[in-house]
Amino acid sequence: MEPIELCYLTAGDLGRLIQRQEVSPVEVVQAQLQRIEQTETVLNSFITLLPEQALAEARVAEQEITSGTYRGPLHGVPLGLKDLYYTKGVKNTAGSRIFDDFVPDYDCTVMARFREAGAVLMGKLNMHQFAYGPTGENGDYGHMHNPYDPQLVAGGSSGGSGSAAAAGQCTITMGSDTGGSIRIPSALCGLAGIKPTYGLLSRHGLTPLAWSLDHPGPMVRSVEDCALVLNATAGYDSKDPASSERTSSDYTSALTGDIRGLRIGVPKEYFEVPTDPQVEAAVRRAIDMLGEMGAEVKEVSWPMYHHSQAMSGVLLMAEAAAYHHKLVREKGDLYYPPVRLRLEAGYFLSADEYLRAQQARTLFRRESRALLEEVDLIAGPACPITAPELLATETQVGDATMGVTAALTQYTRPFNINGFPAITIPCGFSEEGLPIGLQLGGRPFDEVTVLRAAHAYEQATEWHHRRPQL
Repeated sequence: MEPIELCYLTAGDLGRLIQRQEVSPVEVVQAQLQRIEQTETVLNSFITLLPEQALAEARVAEQEITSGTYRGPLHGVPLGLKDLYYTKGVKNTAGSRIFDDFVPDYDCTVMARFREAGAVLMGKLNMHQFAYGPTGENGDYGHMHNPYDPQLVAGGSSGGSGSAAAAGQCTITMGSDTGGSIRIPSALCGLAGIKPTYGLLSRHGLTPLAWSLDHPGPMVRSVEDCALVLNATAGYDSKDPASSERTSSDYTSALTGDIRGLRIGVPKEYFEVPTDPQVEAAVRRAIDMLGEMGAEVKEVSWPMYHHSQAMSGVLLMAEAAAYHHKLVREKGDLYYPPVRLRLEAGYFLSADEYLRAQQARTLFRRESRALLEEVDLIAGPACPITAPELLATETQVGDATMGVTAALTQYTRPFNINGFPAITIPCGFSEEGLPIGLQLGGRPFDEVTVLRAAHAYEQATEWHHRRPQL
């Protein structure tokens, strides 16, 4: 098989070839290292690349498989981690040179579970500094670039994860999502990216941004890959105080292709805010297709959606400022200036404002639960725009001019506040050839239904087969 084809296989397809010993994990890693060499100077996806270690792990995987020790569908499959997932013996910068010399002496729980699954670590991926931004800017290690147009953002904060997966540099990438940082780059780079329910995946050994909003999750090429990653990494972890003790599902059981009778709600509030006409048209076509496939689609109301940005802003700013308080005082001059400004703005919030935001959050969760008794899923755009220009602070959204951060997080933040699962999948491309994402949100711990609908739509369309011309 041609190296470029190996680079663009889904984890599911690649894993099946590896299991049948039709493809060697070593061959796959070599192909992706070649792809990285071809594209990395343009994309800047990695902070730390581990070629020798990856090849060594691939050889071990190959030996295990040929000797009859098969660990499962991710055995020998390449993996990239956003550089806030602790990995034993590999530096963990969280996107800042402040931690350029920090080398954890243990694996985060997610990485430990990937090791058990036999995945091969390619390296640590670039990110918006300290995960505090939706564009993928990094003043220390360089900005991330969108494979569909390197003059545009890859999205953030998991920008390196988005560009690496979309460009065939890495089969599975992991991001983290505090206000949309899995779903935004996934939407802008044409990927499937899921933010699971809060507490489903352990955050132990991940550099935090905001403790009550942070979610780890995969950014991959197919909905099946999302399910495979959740199968390998979900589950209770006593080291994470927010970890859920609920028994995990077999998430691949959702991939039936049948969505007949599924109730899908489209909040009218989604289209009361500025949205690019091309994005709205593509998303509405996707929702119509779900209806044609047998789902019951109807307009619903989610009134507190309009307050979600304000709630999220207060919670995120206060919690991020608290975590960084000592470090900003001691090494504030070493922060990327836009990140430092956002952190310091958090110091002007009062305890009263934070508590009121938490009270509003409780009401928002109740409203969200009530809505998801009326329907099974909430559907709409993942982002109201396609990828904006790198370093732009404002962007045109339909007839409105908006700040880039506010625009990119417009549809994603609500699911961080309520902690419910949400996925983005490609649902079209703009006239300029840029990906557009459909977002589906569901009930807490009902990833199965979210994946079921996303997979059915994906398999009925060709969007996920598109590749950037890079």
